[in-house]
Amino acid sequence: MIGLTIGQLGKATDTKVETVRYYERIGLLAAPGRTSANYRAYGADHLSRLSFIRRARDLGFSLDQVRALLDLASDHSRDCGSVDMLANEHMADIDRKLADLTALRRELSALINSCKGGTISQCRIVEALAPRG
Repeated sequence: MIGLTIGQLGKATDTKVETVRYYERIGLLAAPGRTSANYRAYGADHLSRLSFIRRARDLGFSLDQVRALLDLASDHSRDCGSVDMLANEHMADIDRKLADLTALRRELSALINSCKGGTISQCRIVEALAPRG
């Protein structure tokens, strides 16, 4: 056990203390042992697991997906096909979001390009945002 405080663990993984506590509450991170002064004392396993969680979250995996990845990663002899499938599903979600964002960008760009200056009463952007009816 390396005996990190929650602040040190958070700093080492670029994770807010509140987030570390949240991950403990939802079971992604095991509750640490306590010192004689009743402070949390995190070990190397906590550091490794939280680093894994943070990296997965940075890649956009949901908490449910992170939980599944952690479960899959805990059995080193397991075939990695399940991990591949989960990652491919996530990639498909990213591709859908990119397509949606591209369409949104195109629409907003068209609005911006339709603006010819003038007063707010002539503004095509404000007109497009105003309620219809």
